[in-house]
Amino acid sequence: MTTTRRVVIAPDSFKGTASATAVARALATGWRSVRAGDDLALMPMADGGEGTLDAFALAVPGATRMPVTVTGPDDRPVQTHWLLLPDGTGVVELANTSGITLLQPLRPLAAHSTGFGQAIAAALTHGVNRLYLALGGSSSTDGGLGALTALGATVLDSHGRPAASGGGALGDLATVDLTGLPALPPRGALILSDVTNPLLGPSGAAAVFGPQKGADSAQIAELDAGLTRLAGLLPVDPETPGAGAAGGTAFGLLAWGARLAAGSAAVGEALGVPAVVRGAAVVITGEGRFDAQSAGGKVPSYLAGLAAAAGAPALLVAGAIDADALDAHPHQFAAAVSLTELAGGTAAAMADPLRWLEEAGARLAATS
Repeated sequence: MTTTRRVVIAPDSFKGTASATAVARALATGWRSVRAGDDLALMPMADGGEGTLDAFALAVPGATRMPVTVTGPDDRPVQTHWLLLPDGTGVVELANTSGITLLQPLRPLAAHSTGFGQAIAAALTHGVNRLYLALGGSSSTDGGLGALTALGATVLDSHGRPAASGGGALGDLATVDLTGLPALPPRGALILSDVTNPLLGPSGAAAVFGPQKGADSAQIAELDAGLTRLAGLLPVDPETPGAGAAGGTAFGLLAWGARLAAGSAAVGEALGVPAVVRGAAVVITGEGRFDAQSAGGKVPSYLAGLAAAAGAPALLVAGAIDADALDAHPHQFAAAVSLTELAGGTAAAMADPLRWLEEAGARLAATS
């Protein structure tokens, strides 16, 4: 007789191929094909990056999408939304307001975070009592200056004129006056991000994330120099872990008074994931690529920690798995499945990820 087990399925999105919700459903379909009687709890997760708003919308009853039109990272209007939770919290996501997926082509020096700030302003005008600011998927390296300007900061260049937008204009900054910024909401503002990079230098926003935004080596040097200029004008330590998140947008938000929070943990707590995991017999998690950063605090390691505390095995599914990262934490996961290996190659896995996610779910159900 097969024993019914409580199985929690809590993956992050597989960026560029499948949303966290789609990943969770595909894994569940595969699992049920082998163990139809198990009790499955689907908890799509996020770490503050793309998909965070959707994770809240799915998991929080009564959450309301609030439409807003903002200035996108290439100055074109973007019709998007922020999320109002029943307790008065507003969730604003950088990816759907100033994100890299809104650009074609990329604009490493000119893209900006203005739209993100406009959406934050809309949430404040509505009267939210707390903000969750989801960073990730940024298109720009402007240190959050676009967002601060949209919120009311006065930013002037060396000629005393309003500074141009984008990271390429940071080197000509003369003054940044934050006195026009609105007060934080009564319960504060939390920056949701699992990036721990500082603002500047070889581990900083420009050097590490600039190439993803289309920057070449000369542009990376220009952007880092501009961020250095900005760092001298704002009252925040650029070495603060996480200040480099989203092209330094976290740095700008810290200057406003927002606080950094570990994205996976903050999202998980808000969604009630720890309580659900406490009753689980098995926990399945995953993301598009499992590597050293994943092991250091992103969704998979967060779920593995919860599973360990609950005495349940954690199972990993990822599009690709860095063997060294997995070997560095040998007891984190009881089993791991790579879609690339299942499909026989990266191209095949990415061409039909849901098929291979179902296969991964079935394989884990058969062997766990």
